[in-house]
Amino acid sequence: MRSDHLAPRIPVVALYVFCAAVFPALAQTPNWAQINSETLRHFQALVQIDSTDPPGNETLVADYVKKVLESEGIPVTLAAQDPARANVIARLKGNGSKRPLLIMGHSDTVKVDPPKWVFPPFSAHMDGGYIYGRGTLDDKSDLTAALMTMLLLKRSGTPLDRDVIFVSEVGEEASTGPGIEYLVGEHWPEIDAEICLAESGGVRRRDGKLVYATVETTEKQPKGAVLISRGPAGHGSRPLRSSAVVHLARAVANIAAWEPPTKFNDTTRYYFEKLAGVSDPESAQRYKDLFNPAKAAAARDYLAEREPGLYSMLHTSISPNIIQAGYQVNVIPSEARATLDIRALPGEDIDAFYAMMRKVINDPAVELVPETRNQRPAAQPSSITNDAYRAVEAAYRKIYGVQTLPVMSTGATDMAFLRAKGVQCYGVGAMVDEEDAAKGFGAHSDQERILEQAIYKHTQFFWDAVTSIAAKH
Repeated sequence: MRSDHLAPRIPVVALYVFCAAVFPALAQTPNWAQINSETLRHFQALVQIDSTDPPGNETLVADYVKKVLESEGIPVTLAAQDPARANVIARLKGNGSKRPLLIMGHSDTVKVDPPKWVFPPFSAHMDGGYIYGRGTLDDKSDLTAALMTMLLLKRSGTPLDRDVIFVSEVGEEASTGPGIEYLVGEHWPEIDAEICLAESGGVRRRDGKLVYATVETTEKQPKGAVLISRGPAGHGSRPLRSSAVVHLARAVANIAAWEPPTKFNDTTRYYFEKLAGVSDPESAQRYKDLFNPAKAAAARDYLAEREPGLYSMLHTSISPNIIQAGYQVNVIPSEARATLDIRALPGEDIDAFYAMMRKVINDPAVELVPETRNQRPAAQPSSITNDAYRAVEAAYRKIYGVQTLPVMSTGATDMAFLRAKGVQCYGVGAMVDEEDAAKGFGAHSDQERILEQAIYKHTQFFWDAVTSIAAKH
């Protein structure tokens, strides 16, 4: 039996050095109070860069991000199909026991209408606990959180089981060619990963209280079609029942009134089941009724009128957005066109869907022509049962104290290109007030804003999720 006074004495300094070498992640846990000011500085700097797309000019963002990463000794590659539109790729090496993790944000934003902004759109102005500016929500908050995570990983010397790849991509809003398509087509070995964290999810607050988080695990595929109606031209004083405009109007009305078949996938089924658990009793019952054949129709009607975003999640959707006909008031045109925005469910047989549309239209004078341009690839939903999803779920629970709902985006993201290559992609996002969109403060609005605290919490969440997925355990 060893006596304590005979035990070898290790100097305190030597013990600290030893522990820091063996447990670097534990020795340098982020001091969030200090990191927040740095996070805010980078976020405001990125928002203050005008990278509206078109034209983009994202190289201005790339140069800033490159300088920040290289100042910490992180190697950076600028990948540009267009010199003015450079993507950024950076990598922190792991031990290679697991395939890489990709963290990605896009550097472009949608355009602005400056006179409608109370605070200048590229000012990153702070007021009342919010930061105002184009891109504050979409997507420079994600870009900042990913950038800060790379800096913190490098500084802490956190040992990694997998490489962590950072990408700042261009063109997400309006021109995927120089962005994700170029990266996948020409730089795939540099970004090839097992898992990706990118945009599209987030944390919802209602009346100032945290409610739940969402993770985008799948998305609809943008499709489209043009309805072309043809008929005899004539004088406007002699109306024709065979008028192309009349036939087109009837076809558009039929399509708008049609309810395509409801189809649930693993994500949407779980989403509505979980949404019922965080909703008021009346709403909860309505979401449950979606699975009850006797009550589903009434529930869908309610969503169609009052919650169109949720209604769109139930089926492949059709929105007639552009109608073109005529050139003079007293001339009956011989042709009329309607452009339809179709968002297909994952796995939808689109040719069979077009066939159903033709039956609904039921008019030989109206031709349906599928649109084939500017389409994102089809892909299977990402898993909601693997370790990566559970890590994101746990990070949301730890940082915000809320449960997570997997969600299918009714819009489109660049994760579609990665999912088509087999990457398990998860869309995450910052904390937002549920009421903001209706008030005109949401993404793409004329007063886009984000809570200052949301920037800090999102960075903490990102750090927690990334280290859970990539750090050596």
